[in-house]
Amino acid sequence: MKSKSNWIISPPFFVRMCFNGALWRADTSEKKVFLTFDDGPVPGVTPWVIEQLEQYGFKGTFFCVGDNIRKYPRIFQLLADAGMAVGNHTFSHVPGSRLSLGAYLKDVERAQEYCGGSTLFRPPHGLIWPWWMPALKKRFSKVVLWDVLSRDYDRALSPQQVIDGVIENIRPGSIIVFHDSLKAWPNLQVALPKVLEWLHANGFTSGALA
Repeated sequence: MKSKSNWIISPPFFVRMCFNGALWRADTSEKKVFLTFDDGPVPGVTPWVIEQLEQYGFKGTFFCVGDNIRKYPRIFQLLADAGMAVGNHTFSHVPGSRLSLGAYLKDVERAQEYCGGSTLFRPPHGLIWPWWMPALKKRFSKVVLWDVLSRDYDRALSPQQVIDGVIENIRPGSIIVFHDSLKAWPNLQVALPKVLEWLHANGFTSGALA
C-alpha cells in the first residue's frame, strides 16, 4: 500500500479516474519523459532551468502564470527562443477550490491573453473539481496533471528526498512536475541537475508536450 506522500508524488489509479480526460502520463513504451515546470516565468530561475535542459538537449513544458508573463515578458520570450512548450497555469495562480467555475474560467481566459493561445492547461496545485473538466476541455486540447510530482516546493524535504522521490517513480511516458519558482529554488537548484544527469545516464530523453 502506498503511503500518503507516495500518493501525492504518483497519484493512484482511482484518483486519476476521477478526472476524466486529463493527461497524467503519455502513452509510450519509449524511454521518454516529459519534464514540466510550473509557476514561472521568474527572473534567475527560469533562465537557469532552460540552461540545464539545453545541456542534455532536453525540451520541457512550462506552465506559466499569466501575471508573471505580464511582469517578465522578456523571460517568457526565452522559452519560445529555446523551443520549449508553454501552457496556461491561470493568471493569478488561485486554487480552483476557492472560486466558482465562472470566476475560474475568467482567470484562465485572462492568462490566455499572455500565453499566446496555448492549447495546454494545468490547474494550480492540481486543484479543480472533476466536473469542471468538460468546460476546460472545450478550451484546451490537453488538461495536464502528473505522473510524478517532485514536491520541490516543500521546504520540509531535503534536495536528496526530492531527487529520490522523482527517480524512484520515473517510467516511460512519465509527466514530471518541477517548479521554476523562488519557493522551490533551494531544492530545485540541487535536485534538477541530478535528475537530468540520471535521465541522461539511463537513456531517457525529455520532450515537450504538444
